[in-house]
Amino acid sequence: MFYNQDYFIYTLIAGVLSFIGMFVSGKLQSKFKYYSRIPISAGMSGMEIAQEMLSFYGINDVNILMGKGTLTDHYNPANKTVNLSPPIYQGRSVMAAAVAAHECGHAVQHAKGYPMLNFRSAIVPVVRIASMLQQYVLIAAFMVFNTFPNLMLIAIGTFIVTTLFAFVTLPVEFDASKRALAWLKDSGRTQGAEYDGAKDALWWAAMTYVSAALTALISLLYLILRYTSSDR
Repeated sequence: MFYNQDYFIYTLIAGVLSFIGMFVSGKLQSKFKYYSRIPISAGMSGMEIAQEMLSFYGINDVNILMGKGTLTDHYNPANKTVNLSPPIYQGRSVMAAAVAAHECGHAVQHAKGYPMLNFRSAIVPVVRIASMLQQYVLIAAFMVFNTFPNLMLIAIGTFIVTTLFAFVTLPVEFDASKRALAWLKDSGRTQGAEYDGAKDALWWAAMTYVSAALTALISLLYLILRYTSSDR
């Protein structure tokens, strides 16, 4: 039976990929703690870094807000806000500078009309619906595959949407880091080992998105392979 055998295989694959994701996430948290303890010679807080970078690019309509928690930093194009977690907003470390500059990199993308950011923002409503339906449709597809195999097509459709979003996110994140590192270097706000640390921190942050994208892709390919190889 598909539900007994292939659901187990799918769960096993998901488990392995989840382990890889947890390893990358753990590595990022380790880097976050390490570089949060290293001050930058400029002595600026993450909020001040953000202010200066936005000012450099002539962006005056973006607000810098302090959020809650850790690793919750993000740029919201809907209301044009750079949202920094307290350790980043108040911190005067390599990590604070790197993350603040990265989120401002998204604001620069928005101001300059970076196509991939615009596309990602445009598909967010569809992605939310697909993500909400994905788990329930997938379980149902596994349970009644022999009776209603085409239900798997709906599950595959939701995975196509979320996988597309995961891969569209990659160039958006890498480009934001590239803009951040270029500004940090050219402005002199991070120098030498500080710059290398900022680059290392942002690389591991990017790896979390790479891990998520690969997980989504492998899951999608497995479902497609199972559907196309089944006897219907």
